[in-house]
Amino acid sequence: MDIESLREYCLSFPHATENVQWGYDLCFKVDGKLFAVAPLEVAPLRLSFKCSPENFVELCEREGVRPAPYMARAQWVALEQLNTLPDWELRELLAESYRLVWERITKKRRTELEQSGAKASNSPARSGSPSIETKAKPKKARAAKPRSRG
Repeated sequence: MDIESLREYCLSFPHATENVQWGYDLCFKVDGKLFAVAPLEVAPLRLSFKCSPENFVELCEREGVRPAPYMARAQWVALEQLNTLPDWELRELLAESYRLVWERITKKRRTELEQSGAKASNSPARSGSPSIETKAKPKKARAAKPRSRG
């Protein structure tokens, strides 16, 4: 995967944005929260992204992957080359990174984003866009409060 296909893929996620920060790092965000970072100049690490705790441990054991500087405590990994992982696997991991960050946004804010996106775009979703499935958490049963008669 090259930087242009990486950029196109990351921006295909709903509500994803990009900006350049820290001088030359291309940052991909959802609601202002990072899910991937790629330097635009030559650097020892080519891409960093968030992953699940299980994937963090497994990926860090692979050649060309290491804990991301400053972000490893939050389960971020860094790739030494964009082709360190096969494209299909990198796409899955980037989708997971996006999903992990999306799920940390409050439900109220996610609803606001989804509604504003629906209003702004009356056209069908882009074909080839990754589908992001979020697992709904079961709702806790609420005990009925007795009404006081007064």
